[in-house]
Formats: sequence, structure tokens, C-alpha cells
Amino acid sequence: MATTAVRSTGSPKGMPLHLKLRRVERRQKLKAFILVLPLLLFILIGFVLPIGRMLFNAIHDHTLLTLMPRTMTALSEWEGRDLPDEAIYAALIADLKDSWAQKTATAIGKRMNYELPGSLSQVVLSARKASLLTSGPYKEAMIEISPLWGRQDVWNLMKRGTSAYTDYYLLRSIDYQYGPDSQIVASPPENAIFRGVFLRTLSISISVTAVTLLLGFPVAYLLATLPSRSSNLLMIMVVLPFWTSLLVRTIAWVVLLQQHGVVNETLIALHVISQPAELVYNRVGTIVAMTHIQLPFTLLPIYSVMKTISPTYVRAARSLGAGPFYAFWKVYFPQTLPGIAAGCLLTFILCLGYYITPALVGGAADQMVSSFVAYYTNEELNWGMASALGAILLTATLLLYYSFNKLVGVDRLKMG
Repeated sequence: MATTAVRSTGSPKGMPLHLKLRRVERRQKLKAFILVLPLLLFILIGFVLPIGRMLFNAIHDHTLLTLMPRTMTALSEWEGRDLPDEAIYAALIADLKDSWAQKTATAIGKRMNYELPGSLSQVVLSARKASLLTSGPYKEAMIEISPLWGRQDVWNLMKRGTSAYTDYYLLRSIDYQYGPDSQIVASPPENAIFRGVFLRTLSISISVTAVTLLLGFPVAYLLATLPSRSSNLLMIMVVLPFWTSLLVRTIAWVVLLQQHGVVNETLIALHVISQPAELVYNRVGTIVAMTHIQLPFTLLPIYSVMKTISPTYVRAARSLGAGPFYAFWKVYFPQTLPGIAAGCLLTFILCLGYYITPALVGGAADQMVSSFVAYYTNEELNWGMASALGAILLTATLLLYYSFNKLVGVDRLKMG
């Protein structure tokens, strides 16, 4: 009787209380999901899909498979030891005739030119002359039209085109390529540029991160310890650069650092230097401009952590006999490490993708990976190389994040 009374009181309509609670929880979860659904869609459409597409383009290229279907089908049985037989050359001529009629010969030549420079003009010429052929023997005719078709490395390239997936772009992004017999070899010194570009990007990013930490830590300490009136004024000065665009700030540094700019004129007037120093269009200008832009991103997480540290800890250490520096280093500084880690990680990751500032302030030897991504996207229209470079940069960022999580722990990050 008592149990029945409790159930009746908890559920006037006869439904058990735990079922009603589950129904309420489901409704709350549904409402929460509906509220965050626009954000999830934005992340999916604006970030996940483009990044996924980029990673896919880095390993996918079906140009030859689509534009030369007969040749690709015939080559699927070719063992690759000697030049192909007459039937494969006949398929080649048929595909080249179609490409000339459909105006796709340039696309075929461009794809082959990525791996074998100079192929573009030969492929277009071969397509034009192949359209006039009416009878065989086709092998001798094609080799006579262009010696390109008598080369083993060309047919090995075509053989690799029988698959829609390729690792050529990723190999090229780390200065490797395919040799004449489809073996993986190091790129020639004159073409091996990308490892140096990645190392340059890492070195600039590390340098900017270190400089922003050295400059930002004392300012963050002042912000956390000064009276509110003074700290608010200083905070306005810190966030003031956010009120202007990145392009305007970068151009301003070009004006300030040029040979007859404010910085050089001031140094000459103070007799620090006797002639204008080279401060722009080199590594110095790049680091200075990037440091100015990134300083708030390093400083603010550190400040947010310092603001939560009670001054009583240092006072207690001093009362126990610790000196000012010892108390700061052993008691105060370790508590700021989560903020330092958050600020440095944020700044380093943002620096990896810089494009505008190195392009305007840096010299030819200071361009970072993003400049080459833009070049292959806008000038060469080589989406495979652009995607491969971006994929390697993304992988490096994820590895950095993974290493940080293992060594420090993401749960210790404090952004505000």
C-alpha cells in the first residue's frame, strides 16, 4: 500500500517517476542540440568539409584516368619493362584525337608537366598531329611525332595515372619524386626547396613566439598587479592593434622600418647608427611585424592566469625567508605556466599560417609555406601541390598539439 501511494504521488497520471525524469532529460538534450545545431553546421560547412577536401586533393588526381580512358585501360596490363606494344599506342592515338577535338590536350599535358617538365608542349603537339593520322603502324608514328613517347619514364608516369590516387604531391612537398623506373628518389638540388621552406616557417614561428613571450610576460605581470585604473589604461593599449586591420598594421611597419623611415631616422639622430640599417624586406622586418601582431595573443592568456594568482603566496614565501627572485621563480612563475603554454601554443599555430605579413615585409628568402600554397592555388592552378603543402602543415600542427597534450595536458590550458 505504501509503495502504491508513493508511485501515485510521484506520477499522478500513473507513469513511473523515473520514466518521467528520462523524458524530461531527453527533451532538455534535444533543446540543447537544437541550440548548438547552427554552430555545428557552421563548423561542418566552414571548416570540416574544406579541410577534408584539401586532404583529399593531396592524394587524388584522376586527370589521366578521366581524359585518357583507352590508354589507361590498355596500360593496366602493361608490366612496365619495355615500351608498350602497338595496341597501347593505338589507344594513345585514339585518346589524343579525342583530346584534340574536345580541347583537353592542354589539361593532359599540364598534368604530365608536373612530373616531367617540358611535356606540355609535346603533348599538345602530339594531339594535333595525331588527329591527322589515319593508319598505323602507330608506335613508330608517335615516336616520330615526338620522342617523348619513346621514353620509359613517360610511360611509367602514364602507368601511375591508371589509379585515381597518387602520392606524387605529398612526395614533392618533402622534396622527393619518382625516378625513371617509378622508384622514389630525392629531388634534384635545384628543385629541392620545400624542406627549407618548412624549416624556415618553423624557425620564424618559434622566433616570434619567443619574442612575444619575452615582451608579453612583463606586461601581463604589470596588468595583473597594477591598480585597476592603470591596468585598464594599459589593457586598452594592448588591445588597440585589434581595432585596425592586419593589412594596415603590416603596411605601417613598412613605412616605419624603411631606410628613411621613423626608426632609422631616430637611430641616426641619436647617433646609434651612422647609416640606415636594413630593417625591412628581410627576416628582421618579418619577425618585428609578426611580433607586433601576435603579442596580444600571447599576452592575454598569461594575464588571465596571473589575475587568478593570489599575492598571498609570494608574501608567504617572503615571510619564510625567500628572496624576491626566489619567491617569484619558485612560487609565482610555476602557477603561470598554463597561461604561458596557452599563449605560446596559440601564437605558434597562428604564425605557421602567416601569408600577408611575410609577403609585404619579408624578402624573397623569408616567404613561408602559405606563400607557396597561394602561388600554387592562384598562379599555377595546381590544387594537388597546394593541398599537399597545406596537409603537411596541418599534420605538423596536429602533431604539435598531440605532443603538447602528452607533455603538459590540454586540460591545463587557460585562455581566460
